[in-house]
Amino acid sequence: MADARVGNGPEAATGPAGSGPTGSGTAGERPLEERLAEAGLRLEVDGAVATVTLNRPERRNAMTFATWRGLAAIGRSLPDGVRVVVLRGAGPSFSAGIDLSMFSGDGGEGFADGSDAEATDRFIAELQEGYTWLRRPDIVTVAAVHGHAIGGGFQLALACDIRVAADDVKFCMKEPALGLVPDLTGTKPLVEIVGIGRALELCLTARTVLAEEAARLGIAEIVVPRDGLDAAVDGLVASLLAVNPGAAVATKRLLWEAAENTLEQQCAAERREQIGRLRDLFGK
Repeated sequence: MADARVGNGPEAATGPAGSGPTGSGTAGERPLEERLAEAGLRLEVDGAVATVTLNRPERRNAMTFATWRGLAAIGRSLPDGVRVVVLRGAGPSFSAGIDLSMFSGDGGEGFADGSDAEATDRFIAELQEGYTWLRRPDIVTVAAVHGHAIGGGFQLALACDIRVAADDVKFCMKEPALGLVPDLTGTKPLVEIVGIGRALELCLTARTVLAEEAARLGIAEIVVPRDGLDAAVDGLVASLLAVNPGAAVATKRLLWEAAENTLEQQCAAERREQIGRLRDLFGK
């Protein structure tokens, strides 16, 4: 898989014009690669692997509304053949979270004041779409996290199926310290991973979680030295692709259902998925 790390330039996603994730889109709509570059994102598709790079290293990949809309656009346009999606950050950090210039109005679009609840609800739901697609059963998503992973950056890592962290990682749920709540789909996976008590402590103190504790709490499945992050991710991706594609999709679907199902429901789900696998394998 090609190395997805990039420099400061707004490199566009690669691919044939008019097809896959880099096509021109609907009439009158700017090409996706142009919109992604402006949003500080880069998309590369190499066969079954898509690499999404947060590409604002001069801002430690701080996120804007354009970032979240760009992530949603990537999810909507992902080619059918992609099986693994890797999320990375260019430069010294994965993401320093929300770009605070948006609070001052310098970010090009102000925050809604909440006075129109329905409009604000739609607005936030649009931004959340940049995260929800990462849970799709037909793909496995991997966050390659290093340096700062704060607020929206932490939540982006939590939205992925597997987190590979460098030993210099710094996770922090910063929103409550800013007078906000985490609203980019991060509260559910955080509670599921660390439990309600620890989630409360992490969010309401907005303290930093370093690599060793992240591994102990289960926030990071794999922790490696910073200079070994790329190799660890490449090895994980190779192992994921070695598994039968249909079995991978069915198994991910089962595991995501397990937390909400009773034992009886989960047993039935296992039977249903296995019947489908047997039919696919033996042509019956």
